[in-house]
Formats: sequence, C-alpha cells, structure tokens
Amino acid sequence: MSDTQEHGSKRWIALIALSLGVFMALLDVSIVNVALPTMVKSFNTTFSNVQWVISSYTISYAVVILVLSKLADMYGRKKLFLASMVIFVIASAANGLAPNLLALDIGRAVQAIGGGGLMTVAMALVASIFQGKERGLAMGIMGSVMGLSTVSGPLIGGALSEAFGWPAIFYVNVPLGIFAAVLVWLTVKETPSYGQGQKIDILGMVLSAVAIFSAVYGLIQKEDNPHLAWTDPKIALWLGLAAIFLVVFIFVELKLKHPMMNLKLFKNKNFVGAVVVAFALGSAIYAMNVFLTSLMQNYMGYSAFNTGLRQIPMTIWTLILGPVTGYLGSHFSVKKLISGSLLIAGLGYWAFASAMTSSLSYVDLLLPLTLLGIANALINPLLNNAGLAGAKPEEIGMTSGLINVFRQLGISFGVVILGLTQTNQYDSYLNGHFALHGMGANVVASIKHVFVEAGPFASHSVAFSNSFAHFPMIGQVQHVVEGAFFAGMSGLSFTAMAIVLVGAVVSFVLLHDGESAKK
Repeated sequence: MSDTQEHGSKRWIALIALSLGVFMALLDVSIVNVALPTMVKSFNTTFSNVQWVISSYTISYAVVILVLSKLADMYGRKKLFLASMVIFVIASAANGLAPNLLALDIGRAVQAIGGGGLMTVAMALVASIFQGKERGLAMGIMGSVMGLSTVSGPLIGGALSEAFGWPAIFYVNVPLGIFAAVLVWLTVKETPSYGQGQKIDILGMVLSAVAIFSAVYGLIQKEDNPHLAWTDPKIALWLGLAAIFLVVFIFVELKLKHPMMNLKLFKNKNFVGAVVVAFALGSAIYAMNVFLTSLMQNYMGYSAFNTGLRQIPMTIWTLILGPVTGYLGSHFSVKKLISGSLLIAGLGYWAFASAMTSSLSYVDLLLPLTLLGIANALINPLLNNAGLAGAKPEEIGMTSGLINVFRQLGISFGVVILGLTQTNQYDSYLNGHFALHGMGANVVASIKHVFVEAGPFASHSVAFSNSFAHFPMIGQVQHVVEGAFFAGMSGLSFTAMAIVLVGAVVSFVLLHDGESAKK
C-alpha cells in the first residue's frame, strides 16, 4: 500500500472514530428520555426531579461548546477531542454507578462537558482532515450520524433500559468511547496550534458561558412552568441576564486584539444563514421528537422500545440518504436543497396536524414521519458543509461550535415554544368545550381545573384512569379531553411548520453555493 493510499485509508478510519464520538455525545442528549420512568422508581422520587437528569446535561452541553471550540483551535483539536472523550467515558461510568439522583445530576453535567467537546471538535477535525469534494462527502456522513443519533435515542435507550436497566444507557459509552479514542489516537494528525503567542480570552469565555447558561436555564424554567408569564421573575430574570451578558460579551470582544470569537463571522451572510437553519432544525425537527415520543408512549400506550421501533420510518432515512448527500451537495445547489428540504419538513408538519384526530392510528403517522425523516436526513449533512464553507483554518472550530450552539439553543427554545402552543391550544379547547350539564358550576370548574393542571399528555391518563371510571359523565369528559389534546398537538404542529418555512426562506436568501464565495 502506498503512503498516499495509507493516508487516505487512515482519513476514513478517523472519520468512523470521530463519527462515533459525535454519535455518543448527541445520543446522550435524548437517550435518557425513555428511561426517566424507570429512574423515578429506582430513586423513589418525582418525575419533575428526575427531569434534571436531562436538564443538567442540556445546560452544561450548551455552555461549554464555544469555550472548548476556541481552546481546540488554539492548542490542537486532537488533544481536545481525546481529553473530551476521557471526561465523557469516566463520567458515563460514574453515572451508571450513581447512588442517588444528586450524584447522577452532577455526573451528567460533567459528562456533558466531554460530550460538548466531542461534538464540536469532531466537526472541526473532519473539516481539517478532508478537503474539496471529499470534505463534502465526509461532512455528509458526519451530518447523517448527527441526525441518526438525535432521533434514534428512544429506540436505543428503550432497548437498553428495558433489557438491562437504566445504568446500561451510560455503561455502553465506556467500551465505545475507549475504542473511538484509540482509533483517533492512531489515525488523526494533530492540527496546528493557532494560539501560540496569544493570551486566553478568559473574560470572553466566562461571559459567553454565563450568557448561554442564563438563556437555557430561563427557557427550562418556562418549560417547567408553562402557566407562568414571561415577565415572571423566575423566568424574566434569567433571560434578562442572558441579554445583559451577551451585550457585555460583544462589547468586550470588539475591544480585544485576539478575542475568543471573531464577530466578523456574523458579517458573512452564508454563516448567518447556516446558524438560522441550525436554529430552525433544532427548534422544529429535534424539539418535535420530545412531543412525538410522549405521543407514542403516553397517549398511544407504546413501550419505550416499541416507541423507538415505530419511529424507524423517520430514522431510517439518515442511513438511506446519508451516503448520497455529499454527491448531491457537490452537484446541485446547496441552498436550494436545504430550503427545499425545509419545505418537505413543512409538509410533514401539515400531515402531522391533519392526523391529529380522535381516530388517530399509527398508520396515520407514517406519512409525516417519512417526510420529517427525509428532511432531517438531507438538511444535517448539507448544513455542516455549508456552514464551514470558506471558514479560515484557525476559525473552523469556532464556526462549527457556533452552529452547534444555535442548534442546541434551538432545541431548548423549540421545546418551550411548541410546548406553550400545545398548552395554550389545549387550555383554550377545555375552556370552550368543558360543560357537564346537570352539574353545578363549581363542580365543573373543579374537574376542569384537574385537567388543566394535568396538562395535555397526563390528562389522557387521568381521564381514562380507574379513579374516574365510575364518574357519571365520564364519556363526556373523555371526549372533551381527547379533543383538547388533539387541538394542542395540531397547534404545535402548525407552529413547527411556521418555523421551518421561515428557515426555508432565510436559507434560500442567505446561503451561497460553493466554497469560493467571499466572506
């Protein structure tokens, strides 16, 4: 084998290892969802408390991405990837052994530091290793892995937690992480250290981390308390702090000779288009996975594993289309492909909303699942390559980091906005239709209050529970609750459709085709 062939084969082996790291990091954002009910029993606590197993990872993951991206650009991306993998693997093992919920929450926050590094540094390394059309193919494969990891969490998490218990979803990271680290160590050449002679912009790193933390935490507070107004101090304080620290961050970065972030990136229309698409992808398609999983488990009654199986019509497209996205991106207009894919997603949400009736069956979900799966499978690979097009070598890490941050912020924003739309539509329907003739107004108001507090998904379980079975007007109650539930699901579907349609317009206007466009 010639040196050139060996170098070529090493690149593709490196891509496998880096893709595995990305798969693990993103999978751990969603894999825990289906294991939460098991954790509630294991730790003898409430569902609300256990949700911090997800929130602690989400917050920490979003906070560290930009900081680690900059450090990788400055001191070597291979070093940062391997260090991130060590943190991820050790924290995963500790999470599986967690004796209580507090230990698990802390472990998840530490694990997310490793996961954030794996995610953003892997993208930067792929962009450094591959050039030209090969980069398009490699980024297409990486994007397909990202899409697959995000939507396959219910299937993998359900299978592991049902077969071996919830610790298995963490233990599986240990052998996979060691394997990926060894491959990266053997096949990846270290990138130049672009930070020689520069001071670390510690103030910029702290300000960016605090701003992102405040924004994500404020959105989580709104998610946990949907009936609180945005002006409530519990929410407004955090979002206000995020805005303040963002303004200070921008002011500081503009004054520094070697800032953490080159704000001139945002003068590049292509880059702005990429982060808008990333935000739309997170806030519509990925955030929707939360509600789709809840629909299948809490309303349709599928187990965690069966929920994952029934989402295969959506997840399978990343495997089918992943290998060809690089070819499509190099032979056709990238911006047209991305905007067109977002339009396909819009059709998927319209089909999803149309399926939300009292006669809902799994067959009704096949079309929207397929359309959303195709859209996700095309957008992710193309977005990564488009976003990094023309990026300077020393800024590849930061560029990929910003795309990842906007994707993650999009998920946090989307879960809140889609959830609020669902809750508002649900409440509105209950208020307009909840009338039990022959019963006193106070009694009716009390019963309605029970279902308002329960929320869209839990209300179905309450209405069809044994405690309500002998209620004289249970049929009327169940009919209204079902109508309210489907009104809420239709509402969030149309909101998601609006997000991707805006993303389609923005991507068509701002994205360019080819790597030669000027910044």
